[in-house]
Amino acid sequence: MSSESPNIPPLLDAREVTVRFGGLTAVDAVSARFMPGELVGIIGPNGAGKTTFFNAISGVTRPTSGQLSVRGRELAGQGPHRFAANGLARTFQTPRVFGDMAVRDNIAFGLKFAGRRPRKYIFWGEEASVPWVLRTPESILGLIGLSAQAELPAAAITPSQQRLLEIGMALATRPRLLLLDEVAAGLTEAELEEMARLIRRLRDELDLTVVWIEHAVTTLLRHVERVIVLHQGRKIADGTPAEVVRNAEVVEAYLGDEMNEETAP
Repeated sequence: MSSESPNIPPLLDAREVTVRFGGLTAVDAVSARFMPGELVGIIGPNGAGKTTFFNAISGVTRPTSGQLSVRGRELAGQGPHRFAANGLARTFQTPRVFGDMAVRDNIAFGLKFAGRRPRKYIFWGEEASVPWVLRTPESILGLIGLSAQAELPAAAITPSQQRLLEIGMALATRPRLLLLDEVAAGLTEAELEEMARLIRRLRDELDLTVVWIEHAVTTLLRHVERVIVLHQGRKIADGTPAEVVRNAEVVEAYLGDEMNEETAP
């Protein structure tokens, strides 16, 4: 079940997306629509094709076949910069920050990437649609809780703070759709819960669509509104968390073992 309405077009519409590497089919004809304001989780066992699907829908990997439209524009086969220019931003399993640069300057870099409009229109025109909290490095650092680290080299902050910084850099590009890939990796339980609350707050306050891949299934299921399950490159379920955890195919393929691992003493 999703929040789809016949009168509201999806922000991202993936249709029969397939990615093959030689004889291996990593993503097998996966279709998914992501609507404005949704918070969607993508789960599945290792090797299910989650990150490859993310790479395909963000322009990092060219799909072997299928169609991808972002805000109604067909972008399949185009590079990541075209997806970014149409309002899509993503993070990676390993944070990609500029370690030698100050934390503040990492955010400033993202803002420069977003600054495709004439500077004289900074408070009018297209810029008027940008939330105030996304207009300066300082405001973005405050939003993600890194104001105190602003002048430190990015390499000197903790791994969990680097994950926050990468999210801040993605937000600096002023996205409409944010793709988060395994942001829980390496976090403590408390840090993970704090991260999940931040993700939900960003969605609510910035009116974003957020799509979140995660292995920390129990946390993800508490915070998202819709879940897509991939298994062996195929989509085997797409529904609310309550629907997915009752899906026999999902339990057999993934959730039974995963839930046992997460709840084991």
